[in-house]
Amino acid sequence: MRAVVGRVVVAIIACLVIVTAGCLSASSAAASDPFYGRGMWIWLVGRSAGGNPAAIAAQARLNAIKTLFIKSGDGGGYWSQFNASLVHALHSAGLNVCAWQYVYGANPLSEAAVGARAVRNGADCLVIDAEAEYQGRYAAAQMYIEALRAAVGRRYPVGLSTFPYADYHPGFPYSVFLGHDGAQFNVPQMYWRDIGTSVGTVYWHTYTVNRIYRRPIRPLGQTYNGATASEIALFRGLSVGYRARGLSWWDFAWATADGQWPALSGPYTTVSRTVPPGFPLLRYGSKGDMVLWMQELLASAIPAEQTDGSSDPRPSPTSSPSRQLTESRPPAKPVRSPGTRSCACGQSG
Repeated sequence: MRAVVGRVVVAIIACLVIVTAGCLSASSAAASDPFYGRGMWIWLVGRSAGGNPAAIAAQARLNAIKTLFIKSGDGGGYWSQFNASLVHALHSAGLNVCAWQYVYGANPLSEAAVGARAVRNGADCLVIDAEAEYQGRYAAAQMYIEALRAAVGRRYPVGLSTFPYADYHPGFPYSVFLGHDGAQFNVPQMYWRDIGTSVGTVYWHTYTVNRIYRRPIRPLGQTYNGATASEIALFRGLSVGYRARGLSWWDFAWATADGQWPALSGPYTTVSRTVPPGFPLLRYGSKGDMVLWMQELLASAIPAEQTDGSSDPRPSPTSSPSRQLTESRPPAKPVRSPGTRSCACGQSG
């Protein structure tokens, strides 16, 4: 009888160890992900809580902010506000500190060096803010990614923050910035007021057109331009509904000036059901980065597949990209010739 009881006790302890290990593994994974949970962006440190690191940290912690995203560079110029002293002070307060840099594509190697410098100064992650200037600059985007990864390593956490509607920007190199060795996280600027749409629509549209890039989405919302407390509460609720494991806000100074902190940390609007995202619809004759991304995935299994970002409007039955896609299972890594990326992609409207 004692032997049986002993075996039961051992079994229970073993189960508890397994469960505990699973919980510790999950919590450690969350702790190691600077894009997990709530984040707040800072453009100018001097305009955020008077530039006082202790006051910045206190405001962040009061509102359950886990990560601060602080500007560290613009083009090839490094911003001295992102320095080791500031990072240390915010780390000491229990916050993650990530750097973000605005990039243009005119000198991608210098921009990569600026990003790497922020990493050396202690950044927990780096966010690439690439917008209109990078449209059509595929070779520059690839040079930037290759140089950055050579400096910071392939596993260092990097995010891309740009236009949320990929279908509106066919010439933007999403497939490079979010492709192989690119950013592991997609942080789309889902500014519903700037776009002129509703909170619900910006979620559905963003998730529909970005899911093909297969990177976890961490929504970036706005606290300015007349955003209301109810809209912010709904944005937070939809992040839960869409199972985003993190979201962030632009930005610290605006949230303070417009009195939005209570909306960012108070109760959010519970969403019982979300509109399931679909997939972007591509037709023969479609052009743009989404076509190029499909072609690259196909080319990893079908080397003869064209990779120019333009689909043939009159394909033969055997060369149909959509037919090949359904008949093969290409690996995740697309075929790509380093330094020679180009795309017959139209510019944004």
